[in-house]
Amino acid sequence: MPKIEVNEKRFYSLIGRSFSHAELEDILPAAKGELDTADAGEGLLKLELNDTNRPDLWSTAGLARQLRIYMGGPIPDYDFFSRPENIAGNAAGNIAENSAGNITGTVKDSGSRRIIVDPALKDIRPWIAAFAVKGKKIDALTLTDIIQSQEKLCWNYGRRRRSIAMGVYRSGLISWPIHYDAVDPEKTCFQPLGSGSVMNLRQINREHPKGIEFGHITEGFAKFPFLRDDNAQVLSYPPVINSSRIGAVEPGDEDLFVELTGTEIHSLLHALSIVACDFADLGFTVLPVKVCYPYDTPYGREITTPFYFQTPREAKLCDAAKILGEVFSPDEALRCLRRMGCRAEASAETVRVNPPEYRNDFLHAVDIIEDIMIGKGMDHFKPVRPQEFTVGRLSDAELLARKTIPVMVGMGFQEMIFNYLGAGRNFIEKMNMTETDIIRISNPMSENYEFVRNSILPCLLEAESVSANSVYPHNMFEIGKTARLEPSENYGTLTLNTLGFLSASADTDFNTMKAQVAAVLYYLSAAYTLAETDDPRFIPGRCARILINAKDSGIFGEIHPAVLENWGIQIPCSAAEIFLDMIK
Repeated sequence: MPKIEVNEKRFYSLIGRSFSHAELEDILPAAKGELDTADAGEGLLKLELNDTNRPDLWSTAGLARQLRIYMGGPIPDYDFFSRPENIAGNAAGNIAENSAGNITGTVKDSGSRRIIVDPALKDIRPWIAAFAVKGKKIDALTLTDIIQSQEKLCWNYGRRRRSIAMGVYRSGLISWPIHYDAVDPEKTCFQPLGSGSVMNLRQINREHPKGIEFGHITEGFAKFPFLRDDNAQVLSYPPVINSSRIGAVEPGDEDLFVELTGTEIHSLLHALSIVACDFADLGFTVLPVKVCYPYDTPYGREITTPFYFQTPREAKLCDAAKILGEVFSPDEALRCLRRMGCRAEASAETVRVNPPEYRNDFLHAVDIIEDIMIGKGMDHFKPVRPQEFTVGRLSDAELLARKTIPVMVGMGFQEMIFNYLGAGRNFIEKMNMTETDIIRISNPMSENYEFVRNSILPCLLEAESVSANSVYPHNMFEIGKTARLEPSENYGTLTLNTLGFLSASADTDFNTMKAQVAAVLYYLSAAYTLAETDDPRFIPGRCARILINAKDSGIFGEIHPAVLENWGIQIPCSAAEIFLDMIK
């Protein structure tokens, strides 16, 4: 879970009152946080946030905002956001556009502050959002907070800069408009921050510490993202490193420019909103920036950022009563939601929430009910003893899984545990598959959790792809659930308890895996037959379908070299997958 450090004096000044450490521990659950340690000598509080769905809390200003509002402070009014027309009526996310394809509605004036996007970036790193700030000088504490916010957002929320990267610059040195270009990495040079020499972008990837750490994000492209102003002065090579001049922010600087680039537009706009609201809470004036795209976005080809893209969500009060065990009147529900920073309206049956600009975690009615619960106070709900007595027992599927584990361990395999959700590039593209029977999440938080796995093999290959430094052979397995689309089922999907295992070594092949499959099914007392099959994940002619009671019950074979190359694996692999539910 994210941990942040805050200056105690700054933190309490933003909340509007001070706390003893005991008082702070009592109120932090309102932000799903807890006090980790307190360093009296340094005046630092180390806080742990127990919710990865609230990145707005990962900063001094954001956490202080939540606690201040929870204790009765006013909900901030951030008037620098551009908003689509009739946002309250667009619960389905429909946005009005004019004939030119640009967003209509309340759009703040960006003045001459524009970013022009290169068409070639569409398939590289397509999205950028930005704003400028003025009004006060940056002090050392503020700069520390900015750096911490940048690190937490880009590392945790932005997948180590892969989907979100942030840069902060001296805007007084910038000549508008800014150009977000795709450039030749061999011919484009500048002096990066922390270096005493001019380097081209390829050299930065190979020699600069930040290039070594993050250069892999862009290394596979023929052209790299690049930010420059209208006089060709370099801002940065996103998502890797700023320039040594415009990108070297120091205490005493007054006017700043903040940009975020990335691969997923809603996460990017959300992260930018968080940073903009933090600057506003710290007393800065936030100035919008217009981004001009040469290709379509969900909100037209010109977006003035910060941009409010969230749509209202609704929950039934009867559902809140069912989940929380207490009936809430409309007024009481509104009071609870207000303590969580939410502007809302209620009827006799439902409550409708307009998410704050810095939040994008309302995906379901349950999220609203959770805020009602926290707003009421966690200690308000007393523990209740179970009213029914039941005898628990292991399911047949669990018993079979527990029987299978010692079989696999005895054969020399190591057990692994993986996530059930993942990215399309892992479950589909790298496996040479098509998006046919895989389940896609309609409202994912990020592209990393967009699909439900229909096979354990991608998870095993991902583990193998980062295990090249370990002594071979590598033998690993997992017993878990897989799911796929199945029109014949009542809900249109089929979930199976599945055993997946993989061997990686110089001499593994079809016959090796055939023997391992035979051993597993022998110890599980399962009679089976094999059938020829074609599967793009395996080498043609070196894979077979497993049939139990004449039903498709799994597959095994040698992994196709193209799949191994997609994962960056340089040693032969064979793998198998057995649907344990087919064993009776």
